[in-house]
Amino acid sequence: MNITELKGIGAKTAENFNRLSVYTVSDLVGLYPRDYDVYHEPVFVKDISHESEHTEVAVEGQVCKSPDIYGSGRLKILTVTIKDYNGDSIKCSWYNMPFLKNTLRLGTRYVFRGRLVNKRGWLLEQPKMYTLAQYKELQGTLQPIYPLTKGLTNNAVTKAVAQALEKYSAGLEKEYIPDYIRKRYSLAEHNFSVVNIHFPKTMEEYVQARHRLAFEEFFLFTLATLSLKSANERIPNSYVIPESKEKNQFLESLSYSLTNAQLRTVSEVAQDMSGEHLCSRLIQGDVGSGKTVVATIALINTVIAGYQGALMAPTEVLARQHYESFVKGFEKAGLDIRVELLVGSMTAKQKKEAYARIADGTAGIIVGTHALIQEKVEYKELALVITDEQHRFGVNQRRDFSQKGKSPHILVMSATPIPRTLAIILYGDLDISIIDEMPANRRPIKNCVVDESYRPKAYAFIHKQVASGRQCYVICPMVEDSEAVEAENVVDYTAMLKKELPDIRIEYLHGKMRPSLKNEVMERFAAHETDVLVSTTVIEVGVNVPNSTVMMVENSERFGLAQLHQLRGRVGRGEYQSYCIFVTGNKSEKIRKRLEILNKSNDGFKIAEEDLRLRGPGDFFGVRQSGDFDFGIADVFTDAKTLKEASDAAKDMLKKDPELKLENNVYLKQKVAEYTIKCLEKINL
Repeated sequence: MNITELKGIGAKTAENFNRLSVYTVSDLVGLYPRDYDVYHEPVFVKDISHESEHTEVAVEGQVCKSPDIYGSGRLKILTVTIKDYNGDSIKCSWYNMPFLKNTLRLGTRYVFRGRLVNKRGWLLEQPKMYTLAQYKELQGTLQPIYPLTKGLTNNAVTKAVAQALEKYSAGLEKEYIPDYIRKRYSLAEHNFSVVNIHFPKTMEEYVQARHRLAFEEFFLFTLATLSLKSANERIPNSYVIPESKEKNQFLESLSYSLTNAQLRTVSEVAQDMSGEHLCSRLIQGDVGSGKTVVATIALINTVIAGYQGALMAPTEVLARQHYESFVKGFEKAGLDIRVELLVGSMTAKQKKEAYARIADGTAGIIVGTHALIQEKVEYKELALVITDEQHRFGVNQRRDFSQKGKSPHILVMSATPIPRTLAIILYGDLDISIIDEMPANRRPIKNCVVDESYRPKAYAFIHKQVASGRQCYVICPMVEDSEAVEAENVVDYTAMLKKELPDIRIEYLHGKMRPSLKNEVMERFAAHETDVLVSTTVIEVGVNVPNSTVMMVENSERFGLAQLHQLRGRVGRGEYQSYCIFVTGNKSEKIRKRLEILNKSNDGFKIAEEDLRLRGPGDFFGVRQSGDFDFGIADVFTDAKTLKEASDAAKDMLKKDPELKLENNVYLKQKVAEYTIKCLEKINL
């Protein structure tokens, strides 16, 4: 049922919803709240602490001074001082709301609820005013806060979701998780959970609903990936690839020795590729641990055996860098291996010539982006498929790529530092090799966690690094400014930084830019035509610039630790000492404690384990933490225990009914099939 069939949603509003991937009424019900506004009991001014800064706080108070209005033209600011029952005072301020002056008479008492900031003393910004009776009715409730886009208000989404649930029962269906599993893991009923994830009356109902929906998502995911693994394990090895002497020739040409972890992984891959069944392996290693060298050796063995190998990267710039690295490396080792580059920005003529060399087998190794899996590309004998930075490719894309050959071997490289216990479940269709050592020549990155007052020093440090010939990144969490969230945005920040550092070449980069423009910006940075790149997290897998020595992350409290560690991996890739500056606008002790984990360690696996340990089972609110695993509601870190339980339940179920043929499981089988088609390709693994 199309979303336009809901009352009050015309073509224009539907377009806005479409930008959130909401096309049907069912999609709308699957648009879960990103947070909840919890109406807590009013606090006394003396009890306000830094823990509450930048959050919504309610104070019951009496107007004790007549309001002041200052400013002119379009910006008028109204301020008033209120006193609580203890006689302690706090200021409230409103922008462009001078009409409130008539309401705020001396002696009137309200509950003032607004965003708490510290501006030479505590201040409530843009507070809403409630009578004591109105606030009492709201107290303890959770109001949903939805993901929004331009033209959509939270109120509009809330009304549409309520209508979809009440009038059309969208998202409501018969129970498909067996009773014995629900009982074992204390799972609420499906329909109860769908209603209460949107409109919980209490925190307890919210926790029950979220636990069920997270379990459900992981349960379907595990059943789907296990069926893929089962299919892979039955596929015989069509391309038996032995280790070659040319591999040793390449290793001898390197200016460094492989670590024990790299050598172990090379051996595991070689055993797979020369064994009885198809190789499907995840190579998981921290940023800079040397995964690409392992992949290169597998590609050399493949070409020497008379076949083709392909490596797919998430961006054109990274694909070009891999291509150049292969060409130079093979030349240095004296290996006659033809490497072909295939990316979207090539001309029609260049692509046609590349297609011909790929089809006739002239090209032994093919490096590119998604262009590698387009229909026009035909391989002569594709025996090995490697995807780099796999969390940018969905499982189905991986499958599409593998179908370009006659069941080629698959290697997946990921720098996402996931604890091994979780990786085994998440990559259920792959065997896992972990490179858990860093090369001896890597200098540890120096880290610091600072507040916003440190910015002038940070800018001076950036200026000094650029003067020494180095380059720097500044990461912001947003593209454009938003009234709903106070966070540094890329476009405005770049304009401000150009004023602060007028003699430095600064550009910005974000995900909403055209792909061709993104590539141009990244290529200019890689070529050192830009000194400082202000970017969103799109840079996380974008480019390898060994000359970059500073990574400054604004609003670092808004990112998960795994994602911050990934971002940090953009520096420290060359011979120079590198630095990472985590700036936080939140003085909360909890936030500082989390960020200190990064300050003390450069080991991604240790960071992931610590992050997992620090989180409580109720730590659900706010920005999603894992960054790379885009489930609808579940979070692989916060819900690690639920992920393990759902995985155990799925495996137990398949033992009893491997093909889900029993009468009780017919509907579940249908749900797994739907999930495999619709969702696996969207999960960023």
